[in-house]
Amino acid sequence: MLRIAFLLISLAASLASAQQRDDDEVVLVGNRDPEMIVAIRTARAELDQFLALASAPPAETSGYKLKVIVRDGESTEHFWVTPFSREPNGFTGTLANDPRVVRNVKAGQTLRFARDQISDWGYVRNGRQVGSFTVCVLLKKMPAEQATYYRKNYGFDC
Repeated sequence: MLRIAFLLISLAASLASAQQRDDDEVVLVGNRDPEMIVAIRTARAELDQFLALASAPPAETSGYKLKVIVRDGESTEHFWVTPFSREPNGFTGTLANDPRVVRNVKAGQTLRFARDQISDWGYVRNGRQVGSFTVCVLLKKMPAEQATYYRKNYGFDC
């Protein structure tokens, strides 16, 4: 079965933590994982509301980001992109993570992408994560100690 790499966290510099971890941690998930399929569908179904909010963010919010699918031959990896902007024919943004699987992109580069490449979105409201549906799936698939760390240090309530 084809496995897809999902980057767990980005924006480590804006989120302080007492412990040191690889904040660009990768979790491999099968391309037919039912929970991940539902998470991506949910994120896409709510994308328009997220984009409207991101265009005029309330004061108590920050860290708006999109998760984008990047393919390189047979390899697929999902990356956080921030900041991002809407363009007439799609989106552009800055790749926030170093690749671990694909080799056709690098952290910090400007990426142009289409709506159908978006697999998730997220932001922070009053110190708690909103969205990040794929991250909630990944938290279930990792060791409990790791999941607890991310919930505690990054404000995930899932």
